[in-house]
Amino acid sequence: MTVTSESDLKQTRSRSRKGEATRARLLRAAKETFEEDGFLDARISDISERAGLSHGSFYTYFNSKEEVFREIALEVEERLSAPLSDVILSQGSRTTPHDRIREAVRRHLEAYQREAKIMGVIEQVSRHDELLRATRLEWRERTQRLVAESISQLQRHGLCDLRLDPVIASAVLGAMTERFPEMWLSEGLLDCRFNDGVEQLTIMVLNALGLHEDRGGSA
Repeated sequence: MTVTSESDLKQTRSRSRKGEATRARLLRAAKETFEEDGFLDARISDISERAGLSHGSFYTYFNSKEEVFREIALEVEERLSAPLSDVILSQGSRTTPHDRIREAVRRHLEAYQREAKIMGVIEQVSRHDELLRATRLEWRERTQRLVAESISQLQRHGLCDLRLDPVIASAVLGAMTERFPEMWLSEGLLDCRFNDGVEQLTIMVLNALGLHEDRGGSA
């Protein structure tokens, strides 16, 4: 039977923390490199150098450029979708559905604005990386199921248009909230003030649901 001393445990935890910190440095460096150079021109040597590590150190934590990019892409997707769970679906919220939607739209667009550079690269890579595209599709389908259930709840409370098919409506809303910030914040195809963009998307979502401010109440 092997007895692990307290000193050995401390050293193991220290090495673990160091490894996690190094991995995080590589992820930050990779994200910055992809944002600056794009996916095709980014090199593992550039990522390692930016992180202050040797070229070989990269392979201690990742097998390829594709692997580190996919992890970055999924972390970004998680940040962009956080307002859905943190605001829209928050069980403890006492605010009206109208106010929750307004706050979620703002947080989503703020997150997208911060991630606009890497989102442009993610959209490009997703067109030819089958694994990344499949993973993002799975993530999108899961999100749409949650939105569809939220719409159903609003309908049961008489707060939004009963003519809506929740599944179809959630797909439409998903297209709006994905494509609009991509066109505006990533591709630069629209020139408007940030608050105006938030307000217009909020109005569109509320109108699409038939959910207006004077029909508020807790869902």
